[in-house]
Amino acid sequence: MVPEDVLLEMARPQDHHRTAGFKEMFKDVTEHLQYLFQTEGTCLTLTGSGTAAGEAAIVSACGDGQDHKVLCCRGGKFGERWAEICEAFGIPHVNYDVEWGHGAKAEVIDKMLSEDKSIDTVTLVHSETCSSSVSDVQAIAKVTRKHDALLIVDGITAVGTLPVKMDDWGVDIYFTGSQKALMLPPGLGFLAVNDRAWKRIEAGNAHYYYNNLKKYRKSIEKNDVPFTPNNQLIRGLQKVLQGIKERGLEAVWAHSALMAKATRAAVEAMGLKLFAADPADSVTGTWVPEDVDEGKLRKLFRSKYGMQIAGGQGHIKGKVIRVSHMGYCDAFDTLSVIGALELALNELGHPVELGCGLAAAQKVFAEGL
Repeated sequence: MVPEDVLLEMARPQDHHRTAGFKEMFKDVTEHLQYLFQTEGTCLTLTGSGTAAGEAAIVSACGDGQDHKVLCCRGGKFGERWAEICEAFGIPHVNYDVEWGHGAKAEVIDKMLSEDKSIDTVTLVHSETCSSSVSDVQAIAKVTRKHDALLIVDGITAVGTLPVKMDDWGVDIYFTGSQKALMLPPGLGFLAVNDRAWKRIEAGNAHYYYNNLKKYRKSIEKNDVPFTPNNQLIRGLQKVLQGIKERGLEAVWAHSALMAKATRAAVEAMGLKLFAADPADSVTGTWVPEDVDEGKLRKLFRSKYGMQIAGGQGHIKGKVIRVSHMGYCDAFDTLSVIGALELALNELGHPVELGCGLAAAQKVFAEGL
């Protein structure tokens, strides 16, 4: 959901991107992005999705034809995507395949880096949305620093939802997109890049044009962009980031954690099973009971209760449903989804004691709000 005040902000008349007014706004946005990522590093805004930002990070740091080798942590469709980008650009890489629902383990990465000294970069998904799992970025960053490897983190469903402390943890590149916790339509990608990563990028000569981070870095020195940006989204972004700063990141993180805790309590009270062994606070995944058709369940949510819930991806498609805790949602949105899930399961023939999930979630909210 996009907040109404953000929609209204984006409807206002706009300056084009070569004006002083735009550059003043863009400077403010960039400073607020540093707060969001908790970094003193360079924050860049690309017109494109989170995948564009991820591709820019990987290709900029590793796609210059030098002797780079990437360890790709693959615990879901998005971890797999970064390995596919390495494949597309001919970047040497090896895969650490993590069981879906589990986070990548620092000790496994430590072992793999110890056994293969040619690995100089690690890609990691902080919050793997499709499997609703989370990885311990802080612990993994300690390992990559120990082995002098760059750490590139996909924070697309983490930044603005989960604790992210780029500089304190030692992450070299973090990236995200506009359409998740930042509560905007799709169309912007963001990267935070530290000096250690810039040293690698500036020394290389990767084959790219639009996603050339050197060009973005040069432009940002003048509060500008190298190519035409999405002015409307950037105006909305300024409104969102100012709101996050006013609330405080700790309050934002705590809010998402509370929504997730209440949802997990409701799922367990209803006799359902959580999918993730290492659950993320950005999204909760739940196994659909074997006697329930997942397609009919989600269709009932849309047609009768006016709600959208996500299904599974890959090998868990048709077996899992997912509920978001990111961005513009609150306790009453969460309770509505839980109540609708109870009603829908009963209607489809799976017995659930009406109110049990709601009661469990309300107890969590009563103690935490």
